[in-house]
Amino acid sequence: MTRGWHLVGLIFQAIAVAYVFYQSLPNKLWMLIVLVFLSGLIKYGKRTRALYLASTSRFSYSMHTKPDPGPNYAKLMEEYSSKREANLPAEITMIPEPDKESRTQCTAVSPGMDEDDIKVVQEARRFFEAFKGLFVDIIFSFREKNKSREFFHRRNVEDTLRLLDVELNFFYDVLYTKVVAVGDKFRYFCRFISFTSVMIALVLFFIMDKVGFGRFDVEVTYTLLLGAMALEVVALLQLIFSDWTVSALKNPKEPRVLAAIFRNYLSLKKSTWSDDEEEAEIEFLAWLKRCLFRRWSKSISTYNLIDYSILERPQKIQTFCDRVGHSFSKIIVLTGLKEFLDHMRYSSRTPFTKGLWLFIHQELRDKSVLANDLEFAKKIYSARGDWVLHDLHWSKLLPFVNEVEYDESLILWHVATDLLYSTTTNTEESNDHHRGFCKDLSDYMLYLLVVQSKMMSSIVVIGRIRFQDTCAEAEKFLARKELSTGKEHEEASKCILMVKTTVRPVDVKGDRSKSVLFDASRLAHELMTFKEEKWKIISKVWVELLSYAASHCRATAHAHQLSKGGELATFVWLLMAHFGLGEQFQINEGHARAKLIVKK
Repeated sequence: MTRGWHLVGLIFQAIAVAYVFYQSLPNKLWMLIVLVFLSGLIKYGKRTRALYLASTSRFSYSMHTKPDPGPNYAKLMEEYSSKREANLPAEITMIPEPDKESRTQCTAVSPGMDEDDIKVVQEARRFFEAFKGLFVDIIFSFREKNKSREFFHRRNVEDTLRLLDVELNFFYDVLYTKVVAVGDKFRYFCRFISFTSVMIALVLFFIMDKVGFGRFDVEVTYTLLLGAMALEVVALLQLIFSDWTVSALKNPKEPRVLAAIFRNYLSLKKSTWSDDEEEAEIEFLAWLKRCLFRRWSKSISTYNLIDYSILERPQKIQTFCDRVGHSFSKIIVLTGLKEFLDHMRYSSRTPFTKGLWLFIHQELRDKSVLANDLEFAKKIYSARGDWVLHDLHWSKLLPFVNEVEYDESLILWHVATDLLYSTTTNTEESNDHHRGFCKDLSDYMLYLLVVQSKMMSSIVVIGRIRFQDTCAEAEKFLARKELSTGKEHEEASKCILMVKTTVRPVDVKGDRSKSVLFDASRLAHELMTFKEEKWKIISKVWVELLSYAASHCRATAHAHQLSKGGELATFVWLLMAHFGLGEQFQINEGHARAKLIVKK
């Protein structure tokens, strides 16, 4: 509907401008008016067509191929039956589609692509063209899966993230920008006409005799024309240095000057890891580079249940300020703004480290190597903690993932992770990288559950209710505790762990309340029995919980998140697809060619 109104607006505005222009004749500015009108018409037309094309429904329609009836089964069976009726020794031999062999044997990692940023963009464009149906639930065959797995198994962890980053940028351009509104050649032609029209209009006005024009009118006209010219220059530079232009280079080494310019520009878009930050004296330049060129912020949002409960627990009203704050909180609740403000207040950003990405990548890559057939791949991508816990030594933790819903499991492991993280006193454990991975993934997954609930709607049943009930129980429990300033989180965690949980909470409280606070405490105590090994277990479970959410989230939700800067879950989803882990690969055999053979 919005796209239709834009087209109607374009038509009526063009007619109105043409009518006003006709009424103003004779006018010595007529040439300038025509040129500026032409430029505006091109811009508005491109925008209207972009809105028409850049939508999930239209994108889905453009991806649909002709219906596939498969081989002519009826004709073959008719011939086969006639041969059998004639008492001829006929049989049907199946010839499988060629090139079905698995290629996962080639798993050696090749050297990085650091020297050639242009190659990264071109490879990302190639995989975008092959996998752009992901966002509209198109199914793929073993051919795409094998080629993708072979390629990404040979890439190192940094190159993989760069490729995914650029590939998602192509998806963003298709869904949310004007870049594919017209074909490549026609797009450059339109940009050239628009730029030239404004430039000629500016030159003509500069050399024109301005006798009879007011000074203010002249200054305003110059300002508008120079502003339009500046916008055209910026748009032209964006087009020239876009990933689409770079990916279209046939020979990335020739001409050398052009290739060098593109490589220098792409190096600006190559973001650094948070653990490899620039020198302090160029901190401003690094910040400017991140703002202007970085595709993804390389940070993740976090949300913590215990922090929320500590700050939201009932407080004693002792001063006038306390009364004002209490009254203000009631007003916020009555106006329905509490949830919105809670999301702003309790959400935070944390750097996405190279070590965490390396761990996630390695876990998924190891599973991809095992996923040689469709059924086995489905088992892996459907795992939500149970795959790693099938180890004989860890199997006693299986009830905390197998016997509960996904959202309940997520909150259980989040609280248990936080309780253990906050009460760790062993120096060796504190330096364990897996411990940090657990904390980051735990808080990130709760953020998705609470703040990005639409993204998790396809796999979460009553996650919001469980979260609220768990918070309510934590607030009620902590309201009776005196927590030292600055150590609230650590002391709150210790208080929760001190509660005896020999009897299951559901056997005492019933199942009306969906709180899992003390079930999480029971899980934490079980994990303590594994000592230093517990962080390795928890981190592997969190990767499975993350990959389950990423692969079962609707493709439209991933597409929606691209417009907001992207999520780690979307990167994981795309990586899983390239590793052959997902339900998109449902063509396992292809078209088997049947051959009717009549024996002599």
